[in-house]
Amino acid sequence: MQLTSFLFLASFIAAVSAHTTVYGVWINGAFQGDGRNSYIRSPPNNNPVKDLKSGAMACNVNNRGVGTTLSVKAGDKVTFEWYHNTRNDDIIDGSHKGPVQVYMAPTSSNGNGNVWTKIFSDAYSGSWATDRLINARGQHSINIPNVPAGDYLLRRKCLASKTFISGTPVSTTCSSTAEIVALHEADSLYSQNSARGAQLYMSCIQVRVTSGGNQGLPGGTSFPGTYTDSTQGIQFNIYNQAATSYKAPGPGVWGSAAGGSIGKVG
Repeated sequence: MQLTSFLFLASFIAAVSAHTTVYGVWINGAFQGDGRNSYIRSPPNNNPVKDLKSGAMACNVNNRGVGTTLSVKAGDKVTFEWYHNTRNDDIIDGSHKGPVQVYMAPTSSNGNGNVWTKIFSDAYSGSWATDRLINARGQHSINIPNVPAGDYLLRRKCLASKTFISGTPVSTTCSSTAEIVALHEADSLYSQNSARGAQLYMSCIQVRVTSGGNQGLPGGTSFPGTYTDSTQGIQFNIYNQAATSYKAPGPGVWGSAAGGSIGKVG
């Protein structure tokens, strides 16, 4: 049975001048080429999603399958490369402070329901994750966990459902997402003032895991649904609250995640 995997990437930025989206992906330091509308389910522009209740929370406004799927194995380093208007530009405005996170889920769910698992989160450790992302020319990475072979989305969570033939598991479908949260206008909620609030940017990257791991993604997180006005990390005033007190939105990182980092690979 053929399986397809996807990477879902989401970012939260807070000003029109700093809109961002994903240009492409690196695998183990090798650039896979311009991924827009190829292996990335690219949105039509770099405008944000601000309504936490919108179906676009899962994979932006253009959640349709694309023609190319990238092959990866457990332990492979997958690097997301963000850009503003042109590749290697300012990425996002330096005023946009916030965390970088990645979720993973089964492709079969198309990002709908309690299917996402968080596999990476970096908020503040001496400096904001977004500051380090800018210094890294928009690049941050995750290592593919030891999940069963199959098609995945990097952004949404994986329920790790398996298909069995004569008692043998032959497939599992999951997906993942990467997310940036910019907080410079997050002192107010979008639902209370549509001119402010956290802005969300996301794209879906299709990947196929070819190795056969045994650590099924637990899932449990939904987009929309998990992030609400009352979720810690959605509303935060970076000007009068200590950065060290900030907690990124969503659940904790899955205990069997394989790690990740913010840094330039090429």
